[in-house]
Amino acid sequence: MSVPLPGLFVSHGAPTLPLEPEHPTHAFLKDFGARLERPRAILMVSAHWDTRLPALTLAPELSTIHDFYGFPEELYALRYPAPGSRELAERTAALLQAKGLQVAAEPERGLDHGAWVPLMLMYPQADIPVVQLSLQTPEGAEHHWKIGEALAPLRREGVLLIGSGGATHNLREFFRPVPGQDESYVPKFTAWLEDVLVRGDREALTDYRRRAPDARRAHPTEEHFFPLLVAAGAGGQAERIHSAMTGPSLAMDAYRFD
Repeated sequence: MSVPLPGLFVSHGAPTLPLEPEHPTHAFLKDFGARLERPRAILMVSAHWDTRLPALTLAPELSTIHDFYGFPEELYALRYPAPGSRELAERTAALLQAKGLQVAAEPERGLDHGAWVPLMLMYPQADIPVVQLSLQTPEGAEHHWKIGEALAPLRREGVLLIGSGGATHNLREFFRPVPGQDESYVPKFTAWLEDVLVRGDREALTDYRRRAPDARRAHPTEEHFFPLLVAAGAGGQAERIHSAMTGPSLAMDAYRFD
């Protein structure tokens, strides 16, 4: 492929997003998937799979993991039976191993909701091969940027690399909003994020816990931020392509990296 595919970061929000056609992010993902050049395969990095070593799915058909509880029954009936790709898993493993990283294989694991929720909207036919790659949250921000850098060659090989997390992700405030509580930290954090991404300030991004306004309130835990760093590390110039909210504390921003 002469023109590389972009790296993408999407905020997946609540698992119910596929059932909410009125949500701006539902419409955005459906439209964006239809407009983007069709990839030959997808490498997905979701906030909801964390392992000691980078792990890759190897199943020939990926099961749909309903890794949540307390939602409407119709949500548990949704399936996204995407084919896997041993070829992409092996190529991804080789790129990571070339940078000195050990890699594990997961022959049984399917796609968690951080993966299948956006994919179901972007590519509803579930006919593009998918491999999911895990996070290593204890390894920190720089580790995930370097994983993205290692995987950058995939973009010229027809592979769409998607990081799926959240631009902000404070579930305590989502489930227990306090009337009159100041939520201005959300736009402050997302404005900072857009600025450093567009400027390509790797140092600020990987040090976001100290440099970003209200970083620990925007991300009390870090797993929803690190897929963004993988996508940014693999990509080029950043552009914010979507902005919305789910509740008071889940910013749904999306970025492409060309």
